[in-house]
Amino acid sequence: MDSLSLLEHASNFALSPSNMFVPLLLFLLVYHVVMFYQKQRGMYGNIPPGPKPWPVIGNFGGFFIPPAISRRFQLLPRSVMEALTSQANVYGNIYSLFVGSQLLVVLNGFEVVKDALSNHPEVFSDRPDVPAISILTKRKGIVFAPYGQVWRKQRKFCHSTLRNFGLGKLSLEPCIQRGLVTIKAELLRLNKEHGDAGVNLHPLISNAVSNVICSMILGQRFHPEDPEFRAILGLMSRGLEICINSPAVLINAFPLLYYLPFGVFKELRQVERDITVFLKRIITNHRKTLDPEKPRDLADMYFIEMLAQHAAGEENSSFNEDYLFYIIGDLFIAGTDTTTNSVLWTLLYLALYPDVQGKSNSS
Repeated sequence: MDSLSLLEHASNFALSPSNMFVPLLLFLLVYHVVMFYQKQRGMYGNIPPGPKPWPVIGNFGGFFIPPAISRRFQLLPRSVMEALTSQANVYGNIYSLFVGSQLLVVLNGFEVVKDALSNHPEVFSDRPDVPAISILTKRKGIVFAPYGQVWRKQRKFCHSTLRNFGLGKLSLEPCIQRGLVTIKAELLRLNKEHGDAGVNLHPLISNAVSNVICSMILGQRFHPEDPEFRAILGLMSRGLEICINSPAVLINAFPLLYYLPFGVFKELRQVERDITVFLKRIITNHRKTLDPEKPRDLADMYFIEMLAQHAAGEENSSFNEDYLFYIIGDLFIAGTDTTTNSVLWTLLYLALYPDVQGKSNSS
């Protein structure tokens, strides 16, 4: 082949549309990466220090690594808490992370958190629009709803209603005492059967705490051995674990991952469906058995408020059955988890410091 023919062949090869596709794709990819970093630099020029994020996925790219490989080569800490603590050791107690392109500022340590919540409450009054949470809660309820007039009305109603049913009052003590009796009996049984072997207190405490919450918001207690109730508590715990300590955290960078038909993404959707069926069945039963003259719990009071606002002609009221579902979910799931963990940490510290335990017993 002469030089002229070779030149023509090379020219035709370079200019054909199929051969231009790959370079064009690479150019667009590089362009978007550069624009991503420029956007971050412009929007977040004055933020706390932190590890450099990966393009598009932020600082959570490690969740793309299969768990078996991570464990084999010890590529990641065992939990998100350990990962966040390790970053604090490097960047300080206030540092930045990115979930996708969304900035997170992490506060680590009691004094830092206390200062932030005590001296700058207005900064923390709202809730971020986290994709995974938004998909699951539709940004309704009182825990993850955006700060505003609707949130204030719903929170005020829930707070006053729960106080009427004993929250923060001595009238709630008998309900708590019943839970303690159950815990004591179960611990004595476990001690008799297993002696000095260790015991996982989480199911016992979670069961007792959730029953106290159920008595106020749903007007009923569940037997500790009720299989459906135990299954729901297990689903709640598993759902929270998936959301914060599994590849499902990548939903916050790529929301469409939520709909993947396999792995933890499929499991998360099934957990959501099972809890939804459980709560909506209870709500439906409350609607059918409602007696406005004899309200039994928060759910009844909410239905009464719905009827009152409807009678007053408030067609666009935020008080509706859909919102009630998310409020009950918030109080039932978030309330159980936070209180259970608070009690477990208290018991742990009492076990570690016997002198304080003695003072607590004598008071």
